[in-house]
Amino acid sequence: MPASHPTHRISLLAACTALVLPWGALAAPQVFTVTDTTGRPVKAAAVSALVRGTPTEAPAGTQAQMGQRNKTFEPSVLVIQTGTQVSFPNFDTVRHHVYSFSPARPFEIKLYSGTPSLPVLFDKAGTATLGCNIHDRMLAYVHVVDTPYFGVSDAQGRVTLDLPAGDHVARIWTPGMGEKSAGQEVRFTSGRGPIGVTVSTP
Repeated sequence: MPASHPTHRISLLAACTALVLPWGALAAPQVFTVTDTTGRPVKAAAVSALVRGTPTEAPAGTQAQMGQRNKTFEPSVLVIQTGTQVSFPNFDTVRHHVYSFSPARPFEIKLYSGTPSLPVLFDKAGTATLGCNIHDRMLAYVHVVDTPYFGVSDAQGRVTLDLPAGDHVARIWTPGMGEKSAGQEVRFTSGRGPIGVTVSTP
């Protein structure tokens, strides 16, 4: 039997590797820096990237958490993918009454302590503004996006997303834009260095 040619073996190995490697293996870190019109970094800006061919809904059973501690929501801005279930654990010694009247996801969890037995499913893209019926100063936002690529900027206005190479669209949303806004859109090509975005904030 004639021996197989080395080139054929290499080609076969490459083909098999391409089938086994997940798409995520082709991703690379992409840094975004969000600033306001005066050049100051914007903390807690929601940054998401729309990548063609990726699922708009999270896998079944995906969960996230919006807690309450020291009469404050943690985090103040939670970004999730459509189809995510969010739990609202109360770590305080007082009871809270969490609600949202937002069209994106109206709900109400009446006076409770500990963790409610059922999480809240966010099945539509948009922003839900949260409050507490007992503590008026408590305010937070759940920003729901139709992409698995998202994050929240840190104190330096930076957020890093692992993205596949190519041309994509980023959406940057801040609470000052209001819940009716999907965010400011920026077209970019990933892998060409950090991307700076300037947003208008009140």
